[in-house]
Amino acid sequence: MASMTKAQTLQYLRNISGELATATLKRLDDTLPWYREMPPSRRSAVGLVAQAGISSLISWYEDPTSQPWIAADVFGAAPRELLRSVSLQQTLQLIRVTVEVVEDRVTSGDQSLREAILLYSREIAFAAADVYARAAEARGLWDARLEALVVDSILSGEYDNELPSRIAALGWNGHGEVCVLVGTTPRIVDVDQIRRTARHVDADVLIGVQGNRLVVVIGRALPKADEPSPQPATFPEIAQALEPFFGTGHLVLGPEVPDVVDAGKSAKAALAGFAVARSWRNAPRPTLADDLLPERALAGDPIARSTLINRIYKPLKQHNTELLTTLWAYLDNGRSLEATARELYVHPNTVRYRLKRISEVIGWDATGAREAIILQCALIVGSISEPEAPRR
Repeated sequence: MASMTKAQTLQYLRNISGELATATLKRLDDTLPWYREMPPSRRSAVGLVAQAGISSLISWYEDPTSQPWIAADVFGAAPRELLRSVSLQQTLQLIRVTVEVVEDRVTSGDQSLREAILLYSREIAFAAADVYARAAEARGLWDARLEALVVDSILSGEYDNELPSRIAALGWNGHGEVCVLVGTTPRIVDVDQIRRTARHVDADVLIGVQGNRLVVVIGRALPKADEPSPQPATFPEIAQALEPFFGTGHLVLGPEVPDVVDAGKSAKAALAGFAVARSWRNAPRPTLADDLLPERALAGDPIARSTLINRIYKPLKQHNTELLTTLWAYLDNGRSLEATARELYVHPNTVRYRLKRISEVIGWDATGAREAIILQCALIVGSISEPEAPRR
């Protein structure tokens, strides 16, 4: 065979192409366990890829300038499901076995043929990497569109039966409570870095860009089995870790909700807080949406009004009317203990005790300047909601 011309070599390769394909399938079965464990339909698809590779080698040897069709000719014979069931590493193993079989069969060939086989194996390896890269890119674009759809559904509150399956399709690892973080969109949104930072604090995120708003749905992720489970980070701590990835401006964290399918409630509060955050001159970053309850209520947010009534006004009224009266007097008198004590005809220590009880009942401290605004707004909104007493 060493004295054959190129035309004779081509004819020889075409004559033994069937033998090469058979020998390749046999060696695949002997050397690759994953190939032996495949169902018959998948094995047949892999065999088609091997046969196409041998045919493409012969055509490429005839005209080495026709490189662009390599990927289409070889991998076009495989069904799309094969890309999902055979990894890139396994595909490279398939190429290596095929090339080895061809080299063994033509070992007595001239040097030009051996060099052609080496060059072809390089080109086909790059072609395989390109096919898998394109598939990964298409899958990434689909995941990005699906994630945007999920975040849009959460923000709009349009819950349907498909939302849990869509979230699961994105590989959501969060469990338990969820919060929504809303801020301004930076010039470049580094989605991968946001996800890596979230993983460092044992959290999982869904990310959506809504124009000039960047929305991140945060859930706590289960730690790995081989790692100790430390105290989980709080949602404000997670939001603080993600803060550098938002643009300049206000950053608002919605309240905790029981599950990701209820994230729309947290999103509504976060969006309402983000819309009015500029009215709080010294608002921290991030800001809790519940710390913006007065501004949200003044802007007409019904969730803020009901929160003020149900978490502050009603608990105080139902617990003890003295607490409600003391809070009114304390706030009306400019947070002065002495003035409040004179109005109520009690000792200032009694006022202090009642203020402490108020803090224990509702969780807000009336002696703080910002919390006093929240409590006063709650008293006003709560008194407005009371039914008017019938006139005689």
